[in-house]
Amino acid sequence: MKTRICALLLIISSMSCANAQNDKENQIKAALLAAPAEARAGAHVYGYNEKGEMITLREGTNNFIVRADNPNQDGFEVVCYPKDVEPFMARGRELRAEGKNHGEVLQIREQEMMEGKLQKPNYGSTLNIYFGLEAKYNQETDALEGGHFRYVVYTPLATPETTGLPSKPNAKGHPWIMFPGKYRAHIMITPIKEEN
Repeated sequence: MKTRICALLLIISSMSCANAQNDKENQIKAALLAAPAEARAGAHVYGYNEKGEMITLREGTNNFIVRADNPNQDGFEVVCYPKDVEPFMARGRELRAEGKNHGEVLQIREQEMMEGKLQKPNYGSTLNIYFGLEAKYNQETDALEGGHFRYVVYTPLATPETTGLPSKPNAKGHPWIMFPGKYRAHIMITPIKEEN
């Protein structure tokens, strides 16, 4: 009887380890799809452990960072950005962990960048986001499905006058400047979602 119980516990334990490993691998695969194809092999990958805490799933060897979907949030979102954007992102995570709301996070980071306490993203650095309430990673096809991409190009202190872009899109899919004149100013591009 003891042998059977031990065997059963061993099977359950190995299944649990296999599921955890599979989840880690799927998080990595999904997150990498947010990155340019040529950057995927060496990108640093952030993901989430069983407690929902953000951790490093794989160390990177190039200039890119990707983040897996957060299981604690509604919908699905994977992102990619260059390393110079990480201080900005890390500070946002830190402030949210302290209980700050979205508006407070924006205001605090803006103030800290203005004071030189926080490194701002480089002019032209990008943020690629694949998202959607029904979006997901399909393990069988190794593809992201059900959502769409949005692109952010950081342009600290840029305005419509300095870029020639409007402060709101002229039409769906057109680029525009968000937060003009701020350190967090960026060009927002949301391509029109393709219909299947």
